[in-house]
Amino acid sequence: MLPIVNSTPTVFLLTGVPGLEAFHIWFSILFCCFCVVALLGNSTILYMVVMDPSLHEPMYYLLSLLSTTNMGITLSFLPTTLGVLWFNTRIISLDGCIVQMFFLHGFTLMESSVLLAMDFDLFFAICNPLSYAVILTNSRIIKAGVVIFVCMLVNLMPWLLLLKRLSFCGRSVLSHSYCYHPGVIKCSCSSIKVNSICGLVAFILTSGIDIPCIFLSYVLIFKTILSTASPEERQKAFGTCVSHTGAVAIFYIPWIILALVHHFGHNAPPYVHTLMSNLHFLFPPILNPII
Repeated sequence: MLPIVNSTPTVFLLTGVPGLEAFHIWFSILFCCFCVVALLGNSTILYMVVMDPSLHEPMYYLLSLLSTTNMGITLSFLPTTLGVLWFNTRIISLDGCIVQMFFLHGFTLMESSVLLAMDFDLFFAICNPLSYAVILTNSRIIKAGVVIFVCMLVNLMPWLLLLKRLSFCGRSVLSHSYCYHPGVIKCSCSSIKVNSICGLVAFILTSGIDIPCIFLSYVLIFKTILSTASPEERQKAFGTCVSHTGAVAIFYIPWIILALVHHFGHNAPPYVHTLMSNLHFLFPPILNPII
């Protein structure tokens, strides 16, 4: 009788930049500089909002919440990436993976919801300015932040906890320098149907709702601007929309490009997928403070 072997490993192996291992030190310097810029920019925004009483308004509270999520993404992504690039520290446990995914996916889901909340703020400021101060009070913004956090937990926890039921066969080599849910479940040798369904449901309940709502609000905003405003007011209103549009674009466009590369770029070198994935998490935290 063959001995029973436990097929669930205690560790995963992280991957740096496949095919470009000789340049890991240069990538690490570049990524480190990007992360420093992101942390400095977003922490400066937080400091200014906290210290300046004139900025204690709903719009700036949402902006500080966006900066918090950007810093959270950067700090979740940075340790394992630099560990792989600097010290070739590739080993991470399943529990360590789950913890990293909680923060990395959690802050990403929250950023999508914060962008939607900022879009509502913009919508009321342009389409219903007389009721803006009544509808969007500071207390309601705080409640919105609590709701965003609770929704993140409700969406995230089921499919993270379901990872504990999976079995993993052989050497579980992840395709990135960090733990990412699709990459982790691909290493499983048991059925991942339930995990995939939970991940899809979480996507539908977040980005699947946020993106159409943001698009619809922009349609209403532009309709209001074009139908009621004078040329000077139109220019001012469009200028107000530019910064928010930029924040939405730098969050969703890299994600869309990454999804297209994963689905249609099968012939592309592996390092293309890896670099695109890393930049997907780096671009929003770097560019949001500038915008």
